Amino acid sequence: MGKGKLKIAVTGGAGFIGSAFVRLLINRNKKVIVIDKLTYAGDLARLKEVEGRYKFYQADICDETAIESIFKKEKPEIIVNFAAETHVDRSILDAGAFLQTNVIGTRVLLDLSKKYRLKRFVHISTDEVYGDIKKGKFHENSPLKPNSPYAASKASADLLIRSYIRTYGFPAIIIRPCNNYGPWQYPEKLIPLAILAVLKGERVPVYADGKNIREWLYVEDSAGGILKILEKGKIGGIYNLGSRQEMQNIEVVKSILKKMKQPGSLIKFVKDRPGHDFRYSLDSRKVFKELGWRPKLGFTAGLDFTVEWCLRHKDWLLDAGKEIKK
Repeated sequence: MGKGKLKIAVTGGAGFIGSAFVRLLINRNKKVIVIDKLTYAGDLARLKEVEGRYKFYQADICDETAIESIFKKEKPEIIVNFAAETHVDRSILDAGAFLQTNVIGTRVLLDLSKKYRLKRFVHISTDEVYGDIKKGKFHENSPLKPNSPYAASKASADLLIRSYIRTYGFPAIIIRPCNNYGPWQYPEKLIPLAILAVLKGERVPVYADGKNIREWLYVEDSAGGILKILEKGKIGGIYNLGSRQEMQNIEVVKSILKKMKQPGSLIKFVKDRPGHDFRYSLDSRKVFKELGWRPKLGFTAGLDFTVEWCLRHKDWLLDAGKEIKK
């Protein structure tokens, strides 16, 4: 894809990763439309630094009439779909919203993108569609074996997109990132949740023995990787987006406590999540070799930046955290 002034619609653009991507696009002088339902996890404060430089529509991707009216009015040429319900714990309590947004909402976007002949449809999936792996790494052709309702809903969307690529020659690309972290992350996820607990003088909950392993990617590196795939990736392709930086959850929490000058005794081990995946690990050689993308920030530096940002923006973090149920 060339680097012309194509109009890009970003769904879920007020979310954590979506907003980082929007900020990057605008700082690269792209024409951007942001579509976001503004659920509990959406916040336009994330886009304050680029305020006035994008068009915003508050809409649910499941609302076909609303989305079509935006397409008719704005005529986007590319869509990058971040819009999703993403928190595993919430999906275990109630899968309904996950199926609705992550599957039905994706179907709405696919059909309208096909109808209005968009040039490219980039879908943000997750490493969780593969299930877990004790040794080795998942590559893009690994079978999908999701283990939570969230992961199953994302795998369902991936398969639906695959069918549109095959059946209609639809111009889609699927990206599967590993765990993202960084500024503006809603504090139901491990890293901001731990920081929030310390700020509130509470103990930090860690599932089981904390030895579950995740691969960690700083959100701005993730946004850069997604843009690289948008511009250089092959239509019909799937790209893992990983960092090769794996950490046990307990190591992550201990690092946060150390940076915040707090004792390890603040850790509170809690009953494990049902069906908890043990380890995620991506083989990202495809994006490394074919597209020349690499993450710039190591986990230690990224975590430093994240903790410092949260301390500077503790009012936002504390306010966001009010919605979280214990």
